[in-house]
Amino acid sequence: MKLKFTISLLTLCLALLTGTSVLAQEKATIKGQISSDSGTADNISVALKGTKIGTNTDTKGNYEIKNLKPGTYIIRVSAVGFTSKEKSITLNSGDELIENFSITSNSEQLSEIVINGNGRKNPLARKETQQVSRLPLKNLENPQVYTTITSELLKEQVVTNLDDALKNAPGLNPLWASTGRGGDGAGYFSLRGFAVQPTMINGLPGLTNGSLDPANIDKIEVIKGPSGTLFGSSLISYGGLINMTTKKPYDRFGGEVTYTAGSYGLNRVTADVNTPLDEEHKINFRLNTAYHSENSFQDAGYRKSFFFAPSLSYEVNDRLSFFINTEFMKNEATNPTMLFLDRGAALRVHNIDELGYDNKRSYTSNELAIQTPSYSLQGQMNYKISDQWTSQTVVSRGSSKSEGYYTYLYEGTRFIPEITEGIVLGRSMNYQNSTTLTTDIQQNFIGDFKIGSLRNRIVAGLDYFNRGQIDNGSGYVANGRVYIGNMDLATVNQYVFGITDPDKYITTGDNGNLTKAGSDKLLAEAAANNNKTKQEVFSAYVSDVINITPSLSAMGSLRVDRFMTAGDVTTKADDYNQTAFSPKFGLVYQPIIDKVSIFANYMDGFANSAPTSDILPDGSSSPRTFKPEHANQFEIGTKLNVLKDKVYATFSYYDIQVKDQVYTVYGSNGSINTQTSYQDGAQRNKGFEAEIVASPVTGLNIVAGYSYVDAVLNAGDPSFVGRRPESSGPRNSANFWASYKFLEGDLQGFGLGFGGNYADKNLIMNRNGVGQFTIPSYTVLNSSIFYGTEKFTLTLKLDNIANVDTYDGWSTIHPRNMRSVAASFAYRF
Repeated sequence: MKLKFTISLLTLCLALLTGTSVLAQEKATIKGQISSDSGTADNISVALKGTKIGTNTDTKGNYEIKNLKPGTYIIRVSAVGFTSKEKSITLNSGDELIENFSITSNSEQLSEIVINGNGRKNPLARKETQQVSRLPLKNLENPQVYTTITSELLKEQVVTNLDDALKNAPGLNPLWASTGRGGDGAGYFSLRGFAVQPTMINGLPGLTNGSLDPANIDKIEVIKGPSGTLFGSSLISYGGLINMTTKKPYDRFGGEVTYTAGSYGLNRVTADVNTPLDEEHKINFRLNTAYHSENSFQDAGYRKSFFFAPSLSYEVNDRLSFFINTEFMKNEATNPTMLFLDRGAALRVHNIDELGYDNKRSYTSNELAIQTPSYSLQGQMNYKISDQWTSQTVVSRGSSKSEGYYTYLYEGTRFIPEITEGIVLGRSMNYQNSTTLTTDIQQNFIGDFKIGSLRNRIVAGLDYFNRGQIDNGSGYVANGRVYIGNMDLATVNQYVFGITDPDKYITTGDNGNLTKAGSDKLLAEAAANNNKTKQEVFSAYVSDVINITPSLSAMGSLRVDRFMTAGDVTTKADDYNQTAFSPKFGLVYQPIIDKVSIFANYMDGFANSAPTSDILPDGSSSPRTFKPEHANQFEIGTKLNVLKDKVYATFSYYDIQVKDQVYTVYGSNGSINTQTSYQDGAQRNKGFEAEIVASPVTGLNIVAGYSYVDAVLNAGDPSFVGRRPESSGPRNSANFWASYKFLEGDLQGFGLGFGGNYADKNLIMNRNGVGQFTIPSYTVLNSSIFYGTEKFTLTLKLDNIANVDTYDGWSTIHPRNMRSVAASFAYRF
């Protein structure tokens, strides 16, 4: 009996071992090493086309894909800044195939493939980008500071608008909400103490008069400091620039559909669909689209938009590729509520408490909306001339239009002695009807070669920019008065509205006509504009990064701009031409290569100054011309990439000095209003910034930042000299977001997110003779909970948990959103 049992047990074990051996033989393995001409071989994507199987290389360029079924596959090797390669292979049972690849630098930025699994990199830390320097530099090799905000972070936070996305950039604070008005209707933000708008898409002009939709954003790059050397002066500020990098087509079928619903009537549907168009997967098409509808938290106000963004990539061969990106936006919204404080007389109120404003009041009507349709068309051709040189040709065309009602409330200089509390504002309005067209053509030559033992990475380019604007809107008309404060109803009606009969009292504090019919009647009396302006800029630039040693590199860059404007094309009186030079230098030393870098930079930004005419005391005029004004930045800091890519950090100190600022001083000589222009203004902004993006343990992702900005006008307009400029934003600000996803166990797929923003008090009015108005500091906290599988993700987001009153402003007061809830469901295929 024991013998039979022993034999049976041995037979069973042999069968199991044989089965295991056979099973092992049925599976195959591919492994190998990737090398590149730049020496960079880590984090290269190795994927099997048409499947979801893939991996990334380690720090030495090695990769391995196990447990593959026998069959024929196409291996695709790709990385940002490199030409992709493909190879067809056939696997038999038990094969252990070794396939090595060598890839070369390319200016084309490929769509990054994020591999799921416990060992994946932090998806919130995609720092590598070519658009910052127009060269394939690693973050640690670049002497300039920049922040990247990834689409993965936007999904975690259920971001539905650009303003909320930009809260994740240290030192970037809102100044002025999007107004929709022609020419500059997009939102304004303070960056290193200077006003900036989001004006760039894929490193090219992307103007809008409204609020951009984030549906097609792969990541946002907030590039810090005066960057005139590579980006010119027409679309950026001395504080830096905001660039949106769009999603790129990839070589397999896939996509995602998302529905989001929330407070204040939020309804949003987005779709992201990608598909190859040919059997070889060389022509790929991607479509991102979004419908958005949302009301204001105030008593009136709404926004509706439709966004449509098809893109196409064509990889002709290893040398030649094309990329086309298009974006079409239809947007309709009411004006945001902005209270313009009196800029010429001493302030009567100095903070929100003294103002007594009920932030639920919008002082507008849903009948008075403005439409801001826009489109952006971009085409890019990349051709690899040789192993050392690549040609990049890009063309963009954009249009931004404003049509509809624009209103604002301005305190003015009116003083009513009987009104001792609060303020009186007059409402002005016009009908906007303007279109801005932009054209940009760039030709870049990008090289990577050695002279002796020195490696050179160089970009040399030519740029032509054209901007024209047609304005056929109306002049401004008055449409009633608004009283904000706590005085009794009788006094307000008598002295603000001229009403003494109690039966006719205005109880809302607003006697304007906010109907469409009433506004149209007022506007019928307004004069019509008939203005057409044109601006052209011809530029040439070169930037070279030289590796003196493997640890030490130096950057030298120079740009020359020929700026030509026709002003109003119907007259030559305002025509002018200027030439500006902009240098840039940087040093990077890596005591631990690819882990720690110490950097310093000197950067230049510039602004072309239009001629003016002084008005003299006798009423005559005297023409004035100016040279371009310049801002020079010196910055030092360190960048870290430690703990096997688990912690990215940047710490820097900067000092920006602006000279030759143009300003105008207004005065009077009896009945004659005089104005005199000068060019001896000077401003100095200095500060400290810190940013950390970390994934210290598997499943935990952290994004945090801090900014300190000290700004002062040292010379210039006497109203501001010695004071902090009103565009500087809060002195201290911070952002934080942390999320944790359970990757195994009973809670696998569940996750939590928590974070928020802090902003110091902000002097939105700060003038000699006028006084100060201070927006209070605030801390806004947000949280989310989500559950996801391979196919779907459900997220619940709570913003402004404590329902804190928050405001932004730039000599204006604008109330921001209160507490809100949003639920989002995403399905992937």
